[in-house]
Amino acid sequence: MNIHIRKARPSDASVAVPLIIDAIGNIAEQMTGETDVTAVEDELIQLFKRDDNRHSYLSTCIAEKDNEIMGVMVLYSGLDAIQLDASLVTWLRNKTGDNIVIPPEARIDEYYIDTVCVNPAFRGQGIGSLLLAQAEAVAREAGFSKVALNVELEKEAAIRLYERVGYHVAEPWEIYGGSFHHMVKRL
Repeated sequence: MNIHIRKARPSDASVAVPLIIDAIGNIAEQMTGETDVTAVEDELIQLFKRDDNRHSYLSTCIAEKDNEIMGVMVLYSGLDAIQLDASLVTWLRNKTGDNIVIPPEARIDEYYIDTVCVNPAFRGQGIGSLLLAQAEAVAREAGFSKVALNVELEKEAAIRLYERVGYHVAEPWEIYGGSFHHMVKRL
């Protein structure tokens, strides 16, 4: 398989965003202030095309073969998350009028994998492992000594994959009332 991993482009939004939603589930509603499925996707597409939030194309890598998107990964440093989320909070507060708070998902000394999702048609082909290896390379290049991610407790196959490539459960984590394993890999 000749899979290429590249930086995302705004034009990837219509294919990348459904995969991001597949990975983050109901958190997409919190991130967009919407509950209607179409509205959630439309808002995340707009956020993806912007350069100032965690769901931006600038924070996204694409796995592709023959110009077909096979998977996506959203990643950024825990330190950058502070500014990325501040921008998102401002946008959400202006949009909804609510006092929005986005819970932290990473420690500032971690390079954080926010989202990894492989297109269902391509699962089981090692694409997730390739994306995780790319995250490690990006983190090292940025000067980080560890990579982290959060995974829902019931996603046993994902947990096995993360453990197989060297992650361990560091601590429990809560995001919008949901329980997660905060998993870390030292580089």
